[in-house]
Amino acid sequence: MIPIHEILHTIQGEGTRAGRPCVLIRTLGCNLDCTWCDTDQSDARGRDMQVEQIVQSVVRTRCRLVEVTGGEPLLHEETPALCSALQDAGLEVLVETNGSLDVGALPRGVVRIMDIKPPSSGEGGKFLASNVGRLGSGDEVKMVVADRNDYNWARERLTTELAGFEGTCLLSPLTPGMDPGTLARWILEDRLDVRLNLQTHKILFPDGEPRI
Repeated sequence: MIPIHEILHTIQGEGTRAGRPCVLIRTLGCNLDCTWCDTDQSDARGRDMQVEQIVQSVVRTRCRLVEVTGGEPLLHEETPALCSALQDAGLEVLVETNGSLDVGALPRGVVRIMDIKPPSSGEGGKFLASNVGRLGSGDEVKMVVADRNDYNWARERLTTELAGFEGTCLLSPLTPGMDPGTLARWILEDRLDVRLNLQTHKILFPDGEPRI
């Protein structure tokens, strides 16, 4: 059983697959408490679902892309089994994690998206550096930037812990709070080999994602 916050058929808002229809499986609960978290679950109520039930819910949408996120999905012992079952159903599977727990349990072929928390989150640096070595060229690392201090911190990560990472590095302006154009200028000025990551879903659905 996995505690589920919601299962949502929407448009993928971030990362290299932004713009594609996607089913988000949001698990309940997180081991971090970021100051600006945009998926606050402190008052959320979920329901326990079996892996088979979750897969059936996703398959009914006829959507081929699915992301397991949270909260923190790796808090739950059955998350790797869920990913395997989704793969067996012929789906492309992404997992977004804060990187503080071992990603090695995830099955081969799952795209790992590691969201490394910056200083402004209040949880800065709480990720396992060993996880970087478990990421491949098809995986992604995301860092949210709220201010210049966060940007400097992220830039340093690119030359230290992430120096050998062969996947896609994403820098995301905090929304609201950080001007995307300012972040874009900093990236250009420093010649960073990263991708500016805008939250497309917040542009499309400013009043909240529709339930379809």
